[in-house]
Amino acid sequence: MAGKKWYVVWSGLEPGVYDSWEECRQQIEGVKGARYKAFPSRSQAMQAFEDGAEGFYRRHYGSQEEAAPMSGKPIFAALAVDAACSGNPGVMEYRAVRVDTHQEIFHVGPLPEGTNNIGEFLAIVHALALLKQRNMEHLPIYSDSVTAISWVRNKRCKTLLQRTPKSAPVLDLVLRAEKWLHEHTYRNPIYKWDTPNWGEIPADFGRKG
Repeated sequence: MAGKKWYVVWSGLEPGVYDSWEECRQQIEGVKGARYKAFPSRSQAMQAFEDGAEGFYRRHYGSQEEAAPMSGKPIFAALAVDAACSGNPGVMEYRAVRVDTHQEIFHVGPLPEGTNNIGEFLAIVHALALLKQRNMEHLPIYSDSVTAISWVRNKRCKTLLQRTPKSAPVLDLVLRAEKWLHEHTYRNPIYKWDTPNWGEIPADFGRKG
């Protein structure tokens, strides 16, 4: 007997994560350009949905990620942000450091429940708000999350995390961040950190593996 699968529908009648093929089929049948994929666990399916189809295939099949400027080396007068999450969802935290000095600029958490993508999104918006407050809108921000960068640009955190007593503090921060993005403009460039060539982003929590 085959193991249970969860199905991500990126493009269909109602995009989301479904726990049966029949539910998935109803969302994609007859839909031109429907995009979907099966996963062995709900956490993997949620991560893939948050990444989006392009982000998922970019991450797992080596498609070219958004190019960072100044090929060969990063801009050192910049902020780098990162998030850490023990599980998906799980206990989450995020922070920002200076690329040149590794000085920690802010550190939020641990928070009871979130996802890594949410943490990356919140870290970027927190950095944007802080730099605007300090009149430092020239300073670039680096993130190693293509998903979070796209969420910031679209002013929407596209997460499936459901509101519970544990997740409420994080989801309240998400609402505040989305509100800030809709009510403010920013000039800080946001760049993808080139991990293959530059190593781990300076804000990395060092908990991989």
